[in-house]
Amino acid sequence: MHDIRAIRENPESFDAGMARRGLSGVSAEVLAIDEARRAKITASEAAQAERNAASKEVGAAKAKGDEAEFERLRALVAEKKEEIARLEDEAKAEDARLRDLLMALPNIPFDDVPDGADEDDNVEIRRWGTPRVFNFDPKEHYELAAVQDGLDFEVAAKLSGSRFVVMSGAVARVHRALAQFMLNTHIEEHGLTETWTPVLVREEMMYGTGQLPKFGEDSYKTTDGWWLIPTAEVTLTNLVNGAVVEEGYLPRRYVAHTQCFRSEAGSAGRDTSGMLRQHQFEKVEMVSIVHPDLSGEEHDRMTRCAEAILEKLGLPYRTVVLCTGDLGAGMRKTHDIEVWLPGQNTYREISSVSTAGDYQARRMNARFKPADGGKPEFLHTLNGSGLAVGRALIAVLENGQQEDGSVTLPEVLHPYLGGKTHVAADGTLA
Repeated sequence: MHDIRAIRENPESFDAGMARRGLSGVSAEVLAIDEARRAKITASEAAQAERNAASKEVGAAKAKGDEAEFERLRALVAEKKEEIARLEDEAKAEDARLRDLLMALPNIPFDDVPDGADEDDNVEIRRWGTPRVFNFDPKEHYELAAVQDGLDFEVAAKLSGSRFVVMSGAVARVHRALAQFMLNTHIEEHGLTETWTPVLVREEMMYGTGQLPKFGEDSYKTTDGWWLIPTAEVTLTNLVNGAVVEEGYLPRRYVAHTQCFRSEAGSAGRDTSGMLRQHQFEKVEMVSIVHPDLSGEEHDRMTRCAEAILEKLGLPYRTVVLCTGDLGAGMRKTHDIEVWLPGQNTYREISSVSTAGDYQARRMNARFKPADGGKPEFLHTLNGSGLAVGRALIAVLENGQQEDGSVTLPEVLHPYLGGKTHVAADGTLA
């Protein structure tokens, strides 16, 4: 959410930021509502002052025996009471309008975020690893002999519909091993605190991180009002919802492995084969809550944490900065990390690492007390996949595939699989 005082003080700067999001003249609408709200508050305060003055004079008129003046003042007090109630209700309505508008507006991109219309305008900043050269035509993950019995989309469709999968046997074990490897690496090497959170949240938590009101159709809501989380960003970030923490409490760095749920409302017809885009999937999510002065440095640190997982797995990747047209609504800057998938002969996103600045903190009213004793300030929040477990499984299967349909597994996973090194063509760990 945006700071109304900052918009009042510099509407031109605010409009310039919104223009990069494809929105024009936003400050005029915001300030018109704000002006109407403030006018109602001022009128209510004036009416209250008149009521107070008349109330004081009622007794004096009664004491003088001036019945006409007494009745006039008593009527004026009653009239002002009704006027105050009306003006307060109107001010509350304008305040709700202003809050709803500010909650729906996207964040302002940082100056160094490239302008652009869509993903084609994203800017690559580095690559790691060299895609393997195959002496046969590489297949997509769901076509490999090693997983034919381990990935069952037909049974999943019978159970739940499209965009679900049932995993079993060696594939399920590799999937679990990947999550454990990611968690252990982030905890033991990157200094993150393992956290377990619910996957059902109250509606205000979805508002806090910006999934609502604008993107409600992308998530699932239960009949009794809870929402299924689209990512642990929601729960981990909201750990400080409504809190005022000491500056020394920062930074807080969390990691959680959770089920995630997305309706994929905007992806009809995309990635319908395999498990690249599912309604239910697992992620190892990172969230950092930091002092504003350190959020830029923290963004780069979190990006390296996600990249390190791919490097340990030996998976080639590239890192891009999202342009304004591809940037998530609540974020000021995002690094997408794209892993090489030989079956598709292209890089596909496996992690987005983003900084929201104080946008989420304002929505959550999450602040910190400066060590020097100053007034509480809004803290900064960041989040990133570290990584999407299902997509990591796809990358491991496709990059490790052999001509006979078996899959050679990354060495770092061997300890999590009882020393097994590959999935044989018959689907067993060997």
